Amino acid sequence: MILSEYAKFLQQHNEELLMRKTTPLKLLHVWLKSVINKNPKTNVDKIVHKEILFCENSNGDYLIVGKSDSGRVLVNALLEFAKSYENYNHAKWVHLTEQSLHKTDI
Repeated sequence: MILSEYAKFLQQHNEELLMRKTTPLKLLHVWLKSVINKNPKTNVDKIVHKEILFCENSNGDYLIVGKSDSGRVLVNALLEFAKSYENYNHAKWVHLTEQSLHKTDI
């Protein structure tokens, strides 16, 4: 459920991801910050508020920590999902780049 919401957020920024303007890990920071800074209305918002501690300093450095064992599992799952999405996008980018190179060779 939570990974699904994060995946929807990533899909909304897919163009930026494919153009290499940002990464899924950077967008995880943006997504968590937006969820935590708003009043929780959905179950996803409530779970994130209860399970994840998000801290950011004035330099823009941030820390994401699970408040409990289940929160740590959730943070790890979000990080692993972000990494796998990055790998998927990289493979897609390589494929598109190879296609464009082959078209110019013809």
